[in-house]
Amino acid sequence: MTTPPDLAGISPEALDRRTLLHPLTHVANYAAGNSPHRIVEAGSGVRVTDSRGRSVIDGFSGLYCVNVGYGRQELVDAMTEQARTLAFYHVFAGATHPPAIALGARLLGLAGPSMKRVFFGLSGSDANETQVKLSWYYNNIRGRPAKKKIIARRRAYHGSTVMSGSLTGIPLYHDGFDLPFGLVRHTTAPDPFWAPELDPAAFAQRCADDLDALIRAEGPDTVGAFIAEPMIGTGGIVPPPPGYWRAIQEVLRAHDVLLILDEVITGFGRVGAMFGKDLWGITPDLVTLAKGLTSGYAPLSAVLVGERVWDVLQAGAATHGIFGHGFTYSAHPISAAVALANLDLIEKEGLAENARTVGEYLRAGLTDRLGSHPLVGEIRGTGMLAAVEFVAPGPPRRHLPKTAQFSSRVAALCLEEGVLARPIPFGDIVGLAPPLVLTREDADLIVAMVGRAVDRAAAEL
Repeated sequence: MTTPPDLAGISPEALDRRTLLHPLTHVANYAAGNSPHRIVEAGSGVRVTDSRGRSVIDGFSGLYCVNVGYGRQELVDAMTEQARTLAFYHVFAGATHPPAIALGARLLGLAGPSMKRVFFGLSGSDANETQVKLSWYYNNIRGRPAKKKIIARRRAYHGSTVMSGSLTGIPLYHDGFDLPFGLVRHTTAPDPFWAPELDPAAFAQRCADDLDALIRAEGPDTVGAFIAEPMIGTGGIVPPPPGYWRAIQEVLRAHDVLLILDEVITGFGRVGAMFGKDLWGITPDLVTLAKGLTSGYAPLSAVLVGERVWDVLQAGAATHGIFGHGFTYSAHPISAAVALANLDLIEKEGLAENARTVGEYLRAGLTDRLGSHPLVGEIRGTGMLAAVEFVAPGPPRRHLPKTAQFSSRVAALCLEEGVLARPIPFGDIVGLAPPLVLTREDADLIVAMVGRAVDRAAAEL
C-alpha cells in the first residue's frame, strides 16, 4: 500500500481526520480533532459495533436505509453470485442484463399499473436530478418551453447536487453554494404544529391555497412540476395533515403541473406500507426511489415513469431522437441483484407490517415515557419513523433558545445510553428510523435510552 510519508504509522482516527472530507461535518473542527469521531466496523440485526468494541442500536438505519437490518447473508450471497457471474455491464443503447430486467418488472409490479417504465441511477440525489430533466424534456416535447419551474417545499430534503440541493428546502444545503438554482421555488411545509390556531385539516387547506397562489403568481405556463415527499422526512418527520394530498393534487391538476413523489425515505415498507403513495392516496406522475431499495447494501436508485409522461416521451422520440440521459452505472448488475434479494426479504418477512405494528408500539412507548415532559411538545411519526419535538416549557408554544442546541445534546446522550438517534436540521427535533426488523423488546430498550437522554439533557439545561 502506498501511503504518503507524513501519514504513515498514525492511528486510523488520525488518518481519517487527515484524509477525508466528510459530508455534513464542521470541516475545521473535525480536522483539528475537536468534534466527535466513531469508526463503525460491524453490524448485525439492529446493532452496529465500533472500533472500541461498543455495540449500540442503530436507531436511524444508517441514513433511513438499512431496512432489513445488518448482516443479512441473503444479500451478501446475491452480491457475491452476481459479481462472479457478471460484475458489470451497462444498459446504454438497448443493452441490458438479467438483474436489470427482473428488477424493472418487479418494481412496476409493486408500483401498480399507472407506472410504465423504470430508469436506474445510484442515489436519491441523482434520481431527483433525473426527475427535473424529465419534467423539462416532457414540456419541451409538448411545445411548452417556458413551463420549467419546479416547486418544492420548505423543509424538504431531495438531495445535495445542484438541482436536488436546490429542491431541498433546508438553508444548510444552500449557504455557500449559490443555491437554490433560479428555476426552483419553495412553498409551505405541511407541519401544523407551529400553527396551533388552525386545526390540522384547515392547515392542510392553507398549504394547498399557498401552492395555488404561488403557481398563479409565477404563471401556470411557467411551472412544470411540484416535488414532495409523501411525509416530511429530514425536515422533521411529520406525517401529512388530513386532506393534504387530496387538496394538493386538485391544485396540480388544475394547473397542468406534474407531481414528482420522492419516496426515497418512505419506500419499501418504512411507513408501514410498501410506498407512501399507497398509504395517503397519492397518484404521482413520477416516483423517486433509493435507500430501502437495496437496504443500503449497494448503491441504487430508481425513477418510476408514469403513463402520462411515458406517452409523451414515446411521441417525442420522432422529433428528439435518442433519449440523451444516463449514467455509466445505471442498473448496475450487482446493485440490481442485491435489490431483488432485498425485496424478497421485505415481502417474505412482512417487514412493512412489522414497521406498522412495532412502529406504533415504539411511539406509544415514547408517549408514555415522555408525553408529559415539560420540554416535549409533540411525539409523532408513521410506520418505523418517529420524532420527538422539544419546546420551551409552558404556554404559549415557543422554541427553545438556539444556543442551547438541545436536540443535538439529546442525540449525543442517546449515543452514550446505547442508541443512535439523529438531531433533525430544523428546529429542536430528535428523529428515530430503526431497521424494519425491530422487535418490541428492541423498542422498549430505545424508549428507555431516549427517556434517560432527555432527562439528562433537561437537567443540564
